[in-house]
Amino acid sequence: MRSILYIIAVILVIGWLLGFFVYSATGLIHVLLVLAVISLLIGLIRRA
Repeated sequence: MRSILYIIAVILVIGWLLGFFVYSATGLIHVLLVLAVISLLIGLIRRA
């Protein structure tokens, strides 16, 4: 389960970076970043 969370987080961060630097989109890009950070935090909390 942890590896799935990390894969999702990495995909979301890459999507956020691409969207932020290439498309300069608005709110959707920041939602992707927040979801990636939440996924990472959940993974860290469950590991501890």
